[in-house]
Amino acid sequence: MSAFNTSEVEISTFFLIGIPGMEHAHIWFAIPICLIYLIAILGNCTILFLIKTETSLHEPMYYFLSMLAFSDLGLSISSLPTMLRIFLFNATGISPDACFAQEFFIHVFSAMESSVLLIMSVDRFIAIYNPLKYTSILTSVRVIKISLIFASLSISLVLPFPFILKRLRFCKKNLLPHSYCLHQDVMKLACSDNRVNVIYGLFVAQAAMLVLVCISVSYMLILKIVLGISSHKGRLKVLNTCISHICAVLIFYVPIVTLAALPRFAKRVSPVITVIIADIFLLVPPLMNPIVYSVKSQQIRNRILVKLCDKQG
Repeated sequence: MSAFNTSEVEISTFFLIGIPGMEHAHIWFAIPICLIYLIAILGNCTILFLIKTETSLHEPMYYFLSMLAFSDLGLSISSLPTMLRIFLFNATGISPDACFAQEFFIHVFSAMESSVLLIMSVDRFIAIYNPLKYTSILTSVRVIKISLIFASLSISLVLPFPFILKRLRFCKKNLLPHSYCLHQDVMKLACSDNRVNVIYGLFVAQAAMLVLVCISVSYMLILKIVLGISSHKGRLKVLNTCISHICAVLIFYVPIVTLAALPRFAKRVSPVITVIIADIFLLVPPLMNPIVYSVKSQQIRNRILVKLCDKQG
């Protein structure tokens, strides 16, 4: 209890939590979490390797998929140290500087992932709206430029977070509500004025919601085109090209929207539910995206099967 008592002395350690009230069972949660990290890292590295080495996958859609895999890989590696320390060793302490660094990388890769999902939704719209000019519109040079612009915007948007946290004083509370550090959680622990953090955090949150709105608009336009197709078979064929991306959007955004909506619509939410949803946000997208795209993309599936057959041969 002494670790969490209030004090006017500036604190030197934050404490993360695993699953509240189930600390004795953390080791059992560690087994599936380790498996999820292993599969996620292996799956995303496989996607990146295939797209890099297979010339047949050197197309805009697969370049964007490699960006998604890179973002997922970054999310996994960013949260890996604290998650494993908590669930394997019940080691919950983290220094402020390490916490600020972790929240920076988690927010950067989250922003990059949402940006990639937006780019991919526009990519699908162009492919469906004007398939004949698709390759001339999204050339390799343009894809690289788009990727660099959105990566730079993601980093620029999140870059102030560690600096505006560094200026705060932490002298009373030091218990963070998740298994990893987030800006909005850390700033609430401050005993000095955090209005700058609140305002900038709201600005970043609004930017994230704007990305979701733009993705939704893209799919409304796609749906309008699909409904204009006369044949039922043609509509299904067009929609089938979007299923992987729709799954990726849902996998990424459903936990975020749920976490944002829970305090508003459910006044007495168990901390366990909040922590589990927050962990799902970081664990599930990197795990599921490679699986979804491997199952739904025939080219990637075939390349994986060829590689496996070559090794067996």
